[in-house]
Amino acid sequence: MAGTKVLRALLHELRQAAHDPGSIKNSLAARYILAQYKKFETTDQQLCKARNEAIFLGQTYLTYLSSLRKYNALYKDYHSRGERTVKETADLVGFKLPTDPK
Repeated sequence: MAGTKVLRALLHELRQAAHDPGSIKNSLAARYILAQYKKFETTDQQLCKARNEAIFLGQTYLTYLSSLRKYNALYKDYHSRGERTVKETADLVGFKLPTDPK
């Protein structure tokens, strides 16, 4: 992934994680990421090993943030809901209950 794509994806994940999506401009994490992106910005005629390392680190943080968001969604769906009915359990795993003809 190119540096710009990583930056955009990171900011998207931060928006997803924020309680108020409009407040990302004021978040310390977003400001830090933008500062690091500008710090390792290179021109076409420069070869910068640190930039490649920064992109790798950005991809690592991106993986962490997206995995954390998915984990929280799964945890919310499947954990601590107490006892479920047979129908709720069947719906949860994608089965249909047989119907009794009367």
